[in-house]
Amino acid sequence: MNLNQLETLLTISKTMSFRKAGELLNLTQPAVSAQIKSLEDEFKTVLIDRNQPVTLTDSGRVFLEHAELVLQTVEDLKQRLADLNQIPQGHIHLGTTTSIAIQILPRVLSYFQNQFPLIKTTIHSMTSSQIMQSVENGTIDIGITYLFEKHPSLESSVLYYDTFELVVAPEHPLSRYAHVPIEKLHDIPLIMLSPETAGRRFVDQIFKQLYISPEIVMELSSSEEVKRMVELNLGAAIISKLSISNELRLGTLKMVKVNELEISHPVGVVYKSGRYLSSALNQFLLDLKGMQEIQFIGSE
Repeated sequence: MNLNQLETLLTISKTMSFRKAGELLNLTQPAVSAQIKSLEDEFKTVLIDRNQPVTLTDSGRVFLEHAELVLQTVEDLKQRLADLNQIPQGHIHLGTTTSIAIQILPRVLSYFQNQFPLIKTTIHSMTSSQIMQSVENGTIDIGITYLFEKHPSLESSVLYYDTFELVVAPEHPLSRYAHVPIEKLHDIPLIMLSPETAGRRFVDQIFKQLYISPEIVMELSSSEEVKRMVELNLGAAIISKLSISNELRLGTLKMVKVNELEISHPVGVVYKSGRYLSSALNQFLLDLKGMQEIQFIGSE
């Protein structure tokens, strides 16, 4: 058994195709087949059901779990050896929500990449629950998200605080009010974030506690999409205060205060407890934790 064979099995599990796996690995299809056959012969089991579509057998799924651990161990070894040079370098996979990415990452990454040009950062946009799950299973290295819940297997550190606010278009009937009671939300069409987002879970909890049944006219997956619909006066919305700073300044949205929504929510960085921190990841975490709150929430 060699590492190339394990990488081939992993690639097949992702593409479900010998041909596509060969294209990604720069191997011929017979070479891919030979590597898998060699593994099957060595371990005296069938790893792949070759009927279309190609799938892993039960033995293949068990084998893949261990293959992934072996490959990750090798990657950790490579990174540890690279770290001996004492120059922060490597590749960071960071998961965050679309609105947080737009709010804070440009200024954070601009500084970081100027200081550490050997570190590459890939941003993955996802919901808060997906971020927690992806950090836990190792799909991403770190996440920046709302810290609504404590996860025992994850480390977290608060970066800044945000609130969720009611926003409307300047033409909306509520725009002439600076403040409204939450009961008013019984009667107005609402554009909501999708149910799996942190903001929506918070709003649903408030509504449930106060026995409010909102008139939901639209559900969207990101604050950016919600803002565009509200600007068209298709409904009111409850979204992150930090995400609307530019629209408030330009006058395309109006914020209306609702007492029950005035709860500060921590936004922070999360990473898996006990994992090896590469020089790149360690440096990124140090820089994030060392930044003052105003550096995240200050206007552009």
